[in-house]
This record gives sequence, C-alpha cells and structure tokens, in this order.
Amino acid sequence: MTFSSLPASAGATARPRRGALRADRRWLAFVLTLGVLGLFAHAQEGGERKFTISAHKYAFSPAQIDVRQDDLVRVTFSTDDIPHSFTIDKYRIAKRVEPGKPIVFEFRADQPGRFPIYCNLTADDGCRKMIGELIVESRK
Repeated sequence: MTFSSLPASAGATARPRRGALRADRRWLAFVLTLGVLGLFAHAQEGGERKFTISAHKYAFSPAQIDVRQDDLVRVTFSTDDIPHSFTIDKYRIAKRVEPGKPIVFEFRADQPGRFPIYCNLTADDGCRKMIGELIVESRK
C-alpha cells in the first residue's frame, strides 16, 4: 500500500482549502500590521537622552537638563569632593553619590514643566546652594 492510498483516518493530511489559506494570510497581515503600529507608537513615546552630571564645590555641572516629554533620561552622576545628592521631588528621585563612585540611573520624563534639582544632604552648609533645573518640554 502506498502513502497516497492510505485512508484519511490513517494519518494522511488533507490539503487546506483556499478559504482557509486566505483567512491565514489575512490573520498574518493583521498581526504584522499590529506589530508595525506598535513599533511606531513606541517610537512616538520619546527618545533616550543621556547626561553626565558632576557635583563639585556646591554646584551641578551642567546645572540645567533639557528634555522632551516622554524621553527616557539616563543620568551618570558623579562627584570628586564630598557626598552629594541629585533630588527632583516631583519625579520622586533622590540619588546619593560618593566621591569616586559614580552612579547611573534613569527615569521617564512624563510630566512637562520646570522642576528644581537640588542636593538634599545637610552635612555641609554649601549643599543647600546646589540648585539646578530639569526642563521637560511638552509633547505637542
């Protein structure tokens, strides 16, 4: 007995109907379209912005960070004199850095506006003078 003479119940597979193939192709096109739209929407969320910020002699350098709403902000924060912090209340960020031990952190700039950056440490009176600003431009 040859393979072609096997009954359908004996494991032979039938050819798919044309309608089933069309439905499969439509389903595949739908899934691919969703994937492309998802990638497009992700690209619209915002870009990634990287900043290297140092704290020294009671100042942040640079003192101002400019980003667009929904950007992913990646900060490398360092100091070479005494411990400092990088604090933005509205974003609930409070990061402490030790001399010679830089830290890296990130956050999504999802709220437009101007936000103060400051050092919240009180070990030295000069820390209170450390003021910077995060500026998040509204997405339009």
